[in-house]
Amino acid sequence: MRLARLSVFVAIGSTCLAACAGSGAGLDSNGLPLGSEGATGGPITATFESIQANVFTPICSVCHAGGAAPEGLRLDATDSYANLVGVPSTEVPSILRVKPGDPDNSYLVQKIEGHAAVGVRMPYGGPYLDQTTIDAIRQWISDGAMQPTTATVRELAIASVAPAPGDVLRGPPARIILALTRELDVTRLDSSSVRLERLTGTPDETTATAVPVDVAVPVGNSMALLITPRRTLENGRYWLIVTEAPDTGLSDISGVRLRPPAENGAITTFTVEATP
Repeated sequence: MRLARLSVFVAIGSTCLAACAGSGAGLDSNGLPLGSEGATGGPITATFESIQANVFTPICSVCHAGGAAPEGLRLDATDSYANLVGVPSTEVPSILRVKPGDPDNSYLVQKIEGHAAVGVRMPYGGPYLDQTTIDAIRQWISDGAMQPTTATVRELAIASVAPAPGDVLRGPPARIILALTRELDVTRLDSSSVRLERLTGTPDETTATAVPVDVAVPVGNSMALLITPRRTLENGRYWLIVTEAPDTGLSDISGVRLRPPAENGAITTFTVEATP
């Protein structure tokens, strides 16, 4: 069938896997975020905004951003909260990357403290985060892993999506993550709320084949949606569609429905190009 050209109007944006190749970028010789004053009055506080500014942005997002983000974990300012809170770790799916209220059972903490069941301590190769910074991250999680403080948004819209439009992935994503501007009505969600399709053929004659998915709201974050393919995605081009089903479409807790961002309801298109 013929498919209209996709126009997407969305904001584009496990673990604190950090600076590439263990360079320590963003840390000083003591493992402190650059600009920190250490254990006696530094700027790091137990809020998401402070952790993003002091850790995720200058250290982790050196590698953890865009389509090449390791384990699909994006820690840039646009995507990090939705990619962390209530999301299963790719390396150990039985453990959430951040489990609100429970730092000991949050994969993020296990990785930065160096006792995760899989892989090495992060940042890779060091220098590692100092105890003051780790304590701030632990406290933020203990306090419920609260979202950043933002102005009230009246309209339900997509804040970010990963994979983002145009991404070329070097491996199949474990899941697609949507961040929304308002809390979702979880009573209306099921596997028909969105549709993942594999696209084949030419731009003029494109065939879309549905890929079965499961949908869920992350633990402690009702402003996000996890779309998990029921089988490993093979190489090819995909897009994600918001369905028009009256009973199962995406809507916020006041009943306002998400307006499809494009004529055909597509949220994002991405390509999987995994190498053997």
